[in-house]
Amino acid sequence: MQTVRTSEELTRALAELRASGKLALVPTMGALHAGHLALVEDAKRQADNVVATIFVNPTQFNDPDDLARYPRQEAEDARKLAEAGCDLLWAPAVEDIYPDGFATDVHVLGVSDRWEGAARPGHFDGVATVVARLLLAVRPDVALFGEKDFQQLAVIRQMAADLGIGTEIVGVPTVRDADGLALSSRNALLSPEERRRAVALPNALNAARDSILDGTSVADALREAKQLLVDAGFLRIDYVALVNAATLEPLDAPRGTMRLIAAAVIGTTRLIDNLPVETEAIPPR
Repeated sequence: MQTVRTSEELTRALAELRASGKLALVPTMGALHAGHLALVEDAKRQADNVVATIFVNPTQFNDPDDLARYPRQEAEDARKLAEAGCDLLWAPAVEDIYPDGFATDVHVLGVSDRWEGAARPGHFDGVATVVARLLLAVRPDVALFGEKDFQQLAVIRQMAADLGIGTEIVGVPTVRDADGLALSSRNALLSPEERRRAVALPNALNAARDSILDGTSVADALREAKQLLVDAGFLRIDYVALVNAATLEPLDAPRGTMRLIAAAVIGTTRLIDNLPVETEAIPPR
């Protein structure tokens, strides 16, 4: 695997890769786990060559302390990518992505307004801007993102379509630990006891999905899910909601393609998760 850091090095490396076939991009912020590597594996099935990025994007962090705490382990990440069969790693510096005089923000209306957008103002502007920069720099045929950050995936899809970037945006199902907790770089910030209790997040979503599919009202199912989180020791619940999977608008009754989404804080760590809810599985009443 080749590693490049500057735009000039990237341009030369991409010219060689494009000459040999279809190109896939896997953008990451490092601290790689099996979920990221699943993106690489999927990318290898969809393209001839795979480019991964490691860039801890400062513009999507609302809290400077959160940015400082974000785990960084580039050498280990590079080893994992190489073992997974990645062809090229681009690890740019901040000044390469945001050079002096950079003055553009990408804001995606509608799909970014609620949930993470409300809890972390400006977060999705940072996400949309950096992903646009990465897509325009690499010009991949396909780019892969994990469904764990489901609202982020929706924002990126809208941004890429609106700007006519031409890259196919592919969502890859969430990878989970054996107990059901979604893999996340932030899990490393949990104490052993917090990690044990964190499984209440996917458990609460699964319970809410089962309740909704059994005919329980959405309001009651969400209330029960929030109580499960409180009982497990989560200190703050930002949201637990049933939403339209395309628009992220909240639903008060099951219809169409749906997603259960949640964000909550345990200890000092904020975790997010989501689950699909299949309409056809709801029995007639």
